[in-house]
Amino acid sequence: MFCSAPQLKRDPLDGTKEPMNAPPVTEAYNGEPVSPELAPLLIAVYNELSRKSDDLRPLVGAVERLLIFVASPVGRTNANCWAADLFFALGEGWGDVDWEHVPEALGDILGDMGSALHDTVQAPAMAENFECLPEQLLARLRTLEIAKGAV
Repeated sequence: MFCSAPQLKRDPLDGTKEPMNAPPVTEAYNGEPVSPELAPLLIAVYNELSRKSDDLRPLVGAVERLLIFVASPVGRTNANCWAADLFFALGEGWGDVDWEHVPEALGDILGDMGSALHDTVQAPAMAENFECLPEQLLARLRTLEIAKGAV
């Protein structure tokens, strides 16, 4: 049910990259396969969160790429929306990585991705009511000052 995408960690001593464990990503939901493009997008958000950088632009970019995919005709599937929702809602395999260090508005978007995003395909009115449709989340993300390049 879960797969783990490769994730790289920079070794600060020699600059090499070595594989490390990444949080699992659901491979299918109710028999529908998750698109292979989704796991790397989810892991990219996780990687940026794990850096706890003061420069949030890479994190916002990773979230934006994820939401653009899930909002697209190819990415907007029930399995993809469920997998993304579960990734953020459960935080399985995240260890001590969280989004406590980001501004509240960005944290709210990340939290909402693990809230009603799973309703996008089968109950869009429900997702819309909670402002969790991919387009709504993307619009909110793009209004953030961070997204506009101001840090």
